[in-house]
Amino acid sequence: MKTIYSICGMCTVRCPIMAQVKNGRIADLQGNLHVPAMAGHLCARGAAGTALLDDKERPQTPLIRDGARGEGRWRSVSWDEAIDYVAENLKTVMDKHGKRSVALSDRGGPFRDMHRALLRGLGSPNYCNHDASCARNVHHAHLSVTGLGRKDVLYDYAHAHHVVLQMRNVFEAIDVQEVNTLMGALDRGCRLTVIDIRSNVSATKADNFFMVKPASDYAFNLAVIHVLIREHLYDADYVNRYVKDMNELERFIEPYTPEWAAAETGIEAVRLRDFVHQLAKAAPAVIWHPGWMTARYRHSFYVSRSIYIINALLGAIGTKGGLPLVNTPGDAGRKGLKKFMDLYPAPEEKRADGVGWRYTHFDKGPGLTHLLYKAMETDDPYPVKAYIAYRHDPLMGFPEPERLKKIFDRLDLLVAVTFSWSDTAWYADVVLPLSTYLERESVVASKSTLRPYFFVRDRVVEPCYDTLADWEIVGRLARRLGLDELDYESIEAIREFQLADTGVTLSDFSGSGMVHLADAPIYRDRNNLSFKTPSGKIEIISEKLEKSGLDSLLPYEQIAKPPEGMFRLTFGRCALHTQGHTVNNRLLFEQMPENTLWINTAAADKIGITDGERVVVSQNDYSETIMAQVTDHIHPEAVFVVHGFGHTLPVESRAQGKGLADNKFMKGGLDIWDPSGGAMAFQEHFVSVNKIVAE
Repeated sequence: MKTIYSICGMCTVRCPIMAQVKNGRIADLQGNLHVPAMAGHLCARGAAGTALLDDKERPQTPLIRDGARGEGRWRSVSWDEAIDYVAENLKTVMDKHGKRSVALSDRGGPFRDMHRALLRGLGSPNYCNHDASCARNVHHAHLSVTGLGRKDVLYDYAHAHHVVLQMRNVFEAIDVQEVNTLMGALDRGCRLTVIDIRSNVSATKADNFFMVKPASDYAFNLAVIHVLIREHLYDADYVNRYVKDMNELERFIEPYTPEWAAAETGIEAVRLRDFVHQLAKAAPAVIWHPGWMTARYRHSFYVSRSIYIINALLGAIGTKGGLPLVNTPGDAGRKGLKKFMDLYPAPEEKRADGVGWRYTHFDKGPGLTHLLYKAMETDDPYPVKAYIAYRHDPLMGFPEPERLKKIFDRLDLLVAVTFSWSDTAWYADVVLPLSTYLERESVVASKSTLRPYFFVRDRVVEPCYDTLADWEIVGRLARRLGLDELDYESIEAIREFQLADTGVTLSDFSGSGMVHLADAPIYRDRNNLSFKTPSGKIEIISEKLEKSGLDSLLPYEQIAKPPEGMFRLTFGRCALHTQGHTVNNRLLFEQMPENTLWINTAAADKIGITDGERVVVSQNDYSETIMAQVTDHIHPEAVFVVHGFGHTLPVESRAQGKGLADNKFMKGGLDIWDPSGGAMAFQEHFVSVNKIVAE
């Protein structure tokens, strides 16, 4: 029996795992026992990773389209032919339209360095990831307040006295370490508050649950700030030391009383006031989570921004038990990994999505994918004609998939790098099959946290089919494109390049799959914090926002409510599936084969709908059917579905035809986004729900 340490790939959390392998097969798979907060645990998704290995319903060999896009006619080819095809078509596109005409998007994460370097080596600035459909508002909100990115702080659940979850469902969008640590804190007396439109699993564990009216979170938060300031419940010493522009905040917040908020949110003023007093009592060891999937409304950026302001008023930013600052290898007195990205100069060409020049208040980083698609659609500011979707499925993850297909029809080349079938892969010109995470190694990655560390994903078993690891695909393509610096014969050589000058060797990973760079967690001195804003303080008024003609403190305006007889369509996560990526997984499908439509009991009664009945959901002239889940635990103005269902591909026989695809009910949705934070506004769409009429 051999023990191999690796990293789970069933969702974007990427938990540390360990496998017991006997005779080339996995005998046991569990959480890495060297990570105390894992305690050997995996979530349901992680435990189901083995079902990927021999799944015949995934791409098994490189494929080149042999018919019209989306028709499903493919010819199986060798890797040499597939790579040659992609390289030659990329060269043709670049010769005709310039290097800037190539784009690549992915799902982010720690293993991006090589494929991002490939794009930079080609000379294109057009890298994006999925974050415009997830947490881009959070990142930009934190930048606007502290000058730091959203991952420059962590959530110190282990030492927290009160945790608030808003736009964050910890117990269903599962990070095993986070769940275990938070449960331990709750057992020790930490209080939990959940603010949501429905009673999710996290709400079932809460001391306070506030079922707010849909789209009213900002009103709730403004009232919290009002009480903190008017009743002098904030941390005055911390605020005097670190917070700039308090006078402007005090003037702005004056009209937003709990009584005013009660009408907007449906939450009684006395409950809100009591909640704020609870926070003040627990401060500064308070975590008000700024959200994860915040691509909801056109003011969701300001919801996240108000959360960071609340954390600042409570003295929680940079504080043990709150949101302490993370540490890089440099903060621990160590050198970081060498980057493949640094082998090539940053392209001087402006980005197609406008980030950095048309929209100067946004962080360039992963850009804004929906604006990249707008550039593909309009050729403004220039044509984008080749697109590599690298483990990314925008046809499932963004609104208006039929419109997106028409946009992709303007491309000369669409390449999908994927370990499973997806709507985008099915519509591609070429499919390059990636080995599943249990069959591939990845580059060394670095984790900035209280105790920073390097970690590796090692291959657990050999690939079942004719698939390759990331570094193998990138290396072969780089070789054809003249980027020899990215062409390596082995993962060991790649890792040795990365680890040069760090003092860490490959053998150091053998005992646990990770190498810590500090002896213990490092907490910064709370009395000597500094922030990356122009003033070095937490800034209520953002110079960058104001220069872009945007409000730092946005006056509250009510988001449009559903028309009479309609509902706001909302969606989210569950503990069993990762969006659309796992719906066809044999083990997970058995546990949850389709999503249901949560609908409030009183609202369902008006329509005559009973629990378990199939109903018709419609928007304009488009309809789908789904099973109703009639419950008191959702606000009457909204309906809810778990995202990622409604698959139509014949190669996904288990998932095909099961459940409802929420992104198909978002007409015009590609154009509805938050101009301050950059993210999509997915939940500004309304649907009708009706009984099925027998013919």
